[in-house]
Amino acid sequence: MTTCYALDLKDDPALIAEYERWHRNVWPEVLDHLRASGITQCSIHRAGNRLFMIVESSTGAATDGGGASLPPRVQEWEELMSTFQQPLPFAKPGEKWVRTEWVFEWQAE
Repeated sequence: MTTCYALDLKDDPALIAEYERWHRNVWPEVLDHLRASGITQCSIHRAGNRLFMIVESSTGAATDGGGASLPPRVQEWEELMSTFQQPLPFAKPGEKWVRTEWVFEWQAE
């Protein structure tokens, strides 16, 4: 199952660069948590300060635990990443990554 999400970073080039630096060496506990949640692939793409995350999962799991409690080290990572992030203007209260809606898909035969 492929799921896509969107989120904004604070519009500050230095913060954006630091966010990307952190993602060059994601903590092993975070990656272990993704794997244990049934996530088999995760990629984040950026356009300006907008992020798009594409998640492949066998369970439909969210990378942030979907509201479930997180292991302490993963919670620490989420809190650190929150210093760089800001909610989308239409996000619900407390919502971080907003699930996108499928609009179009095409595949050559």
